Formats: sequence, C-alpha cells, structure tokens
Amino acid sequence: MSTFKEIQGQNIRSLSSDPSPAVNGDIWYNSTSQTLKGVQEIAAWSSGGNMTTARWGFASAGTQTAALAAGGYQTTTAQNATEEYGGSSWTNGGALGTARYEVGGAGYQTSGLAFGGESAPAKLALTEEYDGTSWTAGGALGTARRAVVGAGTQTAALAFGGNTGSITTATEEYGGTSWTAGGVLPAATQGMGRSGTQTAALGFGGLTAPGAPGKAATTQTYDGSSWTVVNSMNTARSDLGGGGTQTAGLAFGGETSDSAAESWDGTNWTTTTSLATARKYLGSAGLAPNTTSLAFGGVATGGGLTGTNVTEEYTVAATTKTFTTS
Repeated sequence: MSTFKEIQGQNIRSLSSDPSPAVNGDIWYNSTSQTLKGVQEIAAWSSGGNMTTARWGFASAGTQTAALAAGGYQTTTAQNATEEYGGSSWTNGGALGTARYEVGGAGYQTSGLAFGGESAPAKLALTEEYDGTSWTAGGALGTARRAVVGAGTQTAALAFGGNTGSITTATEEYGGTSWTAGGVLPAATQGMGRSGTQTAALGFGGLTAPGAPGKAATTQTYDGSSWTVVNSMNTARSDLGGGGTQTAGLAFGGETSDSAAESWDGTNWTTTTSLATARKYLGSAGLAPNTTSLAFGGVATGGGLTGTNVTEEYTVAATTKTFTTS
C-alpha cells in the first residue's frame, strides 16, 4: 500500500492549530485535539427566490447575484416579461420589444443580449440589447432560428446551433452592432449548454435529431474561429443549463437527465450534486463561475408546457473535516 508521502511527495504536517487559510486538498494532524483533519470542497444546491413569472425557453444571462431572464413561454403564450435577480429575489425589468421563446441570451444583467427565438410559427432573427432598464433593437442574426445558444457579453457574443426549421450548424459572432459568420459546429445541434466567452466558449449536450436517440453528450470548444470536439459528458441531454468558463464549466438539468449536474475541468466531466427540482428548458447565469452558479425556471419533469418559477443557487465551499474510521 502506498504511503501519503509516496502519493503527495510530503509527510502529513503536525500542527498545534488548524492552518488559516486552509485550501482544498490540505491535510494535517492537529496535535492539540489529536485528530487528523483536511479540507474538502462540498457542492450544494440551495433554494433562491422564486421568479415572478413561471416560464421556460427564455433568454438568460448574468451571474448568481445579478441574473437576467427575458421572454419565454408559459402554457399557451409567448412572454415578453423581463426579470432581474439580485441574489435573493426577482424584480420586474423592462419588457422585450418582441414576445418570444427558445431565445438565445448573453451578457450581464445591466448589459444583456437576447437574440433569435420563435413567435409561432415564425423563427426570428431579432436581436435586442438591455441596459438594465429597457431593451433596444440591435443587429439581426444572419440566420433566423429558435433554440439557439448564446455565450459571451453584449459587445462580444456568440450564437451557435438552433433550429431554422431543421437543426443547424451555424455559428455567429456579435461585435456590438452586427453579427458575422463564425466557424460551423461539427454536428448540427440545438438546445446545447454553454459557458465561456466569444473566443473561448464551451458547448455541450444538445439535440442532434428528434427524440431520445438524438440527445447528445458531445462537448465542443470554440477558439474564436473553429470548434473542436473534446471529451464527452457522462449523461447525454438537451435543453440544459450551464455556466463557468471554457476550462471550468458546469452543466445541469436538461431533457433525459432532468436533475443531473456535472463539472468540467478543461479535460473531463465529473458528476456533482444534482438539482433539487428536475427540469429542462431552464435558465442559467452563463457568466457565473462554475462554483457559484444559478438555475431558474424551466419545465419540471412531467410538467408538459407549464413552466416553473423555481430558482436554485449552486455553491462550492471548502469545508474543514475531521477524519474518523467511521
């Protein structure tokens, strides 16, 4: 059996008191309490404030303490309502100019972007920019589509995949006034998860064909000009939430998995704590770190086209543990 020194390259330290600060992976012997201790990161979802309007398929953006939701669908009606999350509750913001659902979103709460979507039966190319109070028209997408995925900021956004009447490979880049064509996806995909920026994006999961067999576990990275396929997710799914960066991402929810969550370290996906409320077509704080994410709205399992207003906050915290034999 290997010793701790053989594994870590050093002996366990003997200290009279716990180190401060202690970081994840630290391990030591506390000679005062005569206990073996270490630091472990614990991931958990906790309840946040409910959205004012229950819905799914809306544009989402921002961070855990400053998120944005705009548009979406509730039972029979496309929505134009906008809501802002301040870390504990949602408040109403300025309405979208055009009610729509399955909308792409990017940016921050005070500088958000909503693009594409559907106002049945039409697929839309419309882009709108949010300044924290109201929406104004921006440059139209080159390809009108719904179920499009967004990443990045208001002045440097990325739109990829979606459905134009069929599933598409199209990628477009927004420079603050207009969209230009980017590198195409290796496979036509809609409803992917996303994280990262315009020049360093991560796309994962999605739907490549109608029905359960079309759910994907594929992961792809974008470098500002082209997409590269990397290691797949553990669970294939579509219409999921995501956040973080290209090298430290988070995926959660989605159709087929509904509640499962996975974290990405730049190479591999690892299963982490599941959502309390299983759902798909949910919103996520795309620019939040993968250690402080946010999941909101969506369609709960078995909910048909009825949206939910549930919000959950994801936090990874370092916790000092005392090791025992039990």
